[in-house]
Amino acid sequence: MLSKVAVVTTGPLAMFEFGVVCEVFGLDRTSDGLPAFDFRVCGAEPGKPLRSTTPGVTITPEYGLEELTGADLVAIPAYHSSLLGSGVDPRIVAGVRAASDAGAIILTVCSGAFLAGAAGLLDGRKCTTHWRYVSQLAEMFPETTVDPDVLYVDEGNLITSAGTAAGIDACLHLVRREIGSAAANGIARRMVVPPQRDGGQRQFIERPVAACTSDGLSATLLWMNENLELPHTIDELAARSTMSTRTFARRFAAETGTTPVKWLTNQRVLYAKHLLEDTDDGLEPIAAQAGFGSGALLRHHFQRIVGIAPTEYRRRFGSNPTADAEPTE
Repeated sequence: MLSKVAVVTTGPLAMFEFGVVCEVFGLDRTSDGLPAFDFRVCGAEPGKPLRSTTPGVTITPEYGLEELTGADLVAIPAYHSSLLGSGVDPRIVAGVRAASDAGAIILTVCSGAFLAGAAGLLDGRKCTTHWRYVSQLAEMFPETTVDPDVLYVDEGNLITSAGTAAGIDACLHLVRREIGSAAANGIARRMVVPPQRDGGQRQFIERPVAACTSDGLSATLLWMNENLELPHTIDELAARSTMSTRTFARRFAAETGTTPVKWLTNQRVLYAKHLLEDTDDGLEPIAAQAGFGSGALLRHHFQRIVGIAPTEYRRRFGSNPTADAEPTE
């Protein structure tokens, strides 16, 4: 059961992610029959203003780190990326670790996962963070498994969430898990957000053309990307790169980390994403321009790589979300 909720603050603090935690756990909604939380904003130096990532805005924590111990939930909002490598105040790291040892649930939003990692809470567990920081998190904490695709990861007494709005999903999930669906649905209704979202953060990740040490391979990658609508064979691509087929395949994998077929499919899906965002073309014309040949094949690969259907992607990200992405008669 969630009763006491403590929020750890360290500057520069990300205002939206901090606000998400405040919105879910800090507002009194008892008039709607929703639970009340003993909500406390904590810092290493209570009463001292902390800078935020928003110019001209500061946050002043009222409580000290001693309030973390005994809390049912310790929430860690995001903080500025300049601190991710150097770490935060060791007093805060120790406070989070002590709270976890005392039985608190630790919930992180976006880059807050780095603080959980510094406290040793990620080792041997799955986690997530904003897609921009996935590689850095995995490099800094190699004992953890970072999932770049999901909105949040529930590891029992540790819940990590991806960037920004995914924190809402994680907070509502925790309310649902600990208190029940009625409470989670009621809070979501007041916030005017869906109580549950499907999908993950794959749809937000760009996949640029890899930089290569080989000039011949770099030129081939660029040509492939500029001619996605054409069929490509390994023999043809190897010849264009002035390599044998075997050397081309080996060099391609070494430079890009994948096979030519997988790389080409990813680039075609990326191009299809841009067409869904910026044009009103139907699915069949988009499939032809991206080199898939048919709308069915585009749907298959798009769903597999992005995690949602092309029509849903256009609804969320398109400049004209009412455009018909399905084949027309």
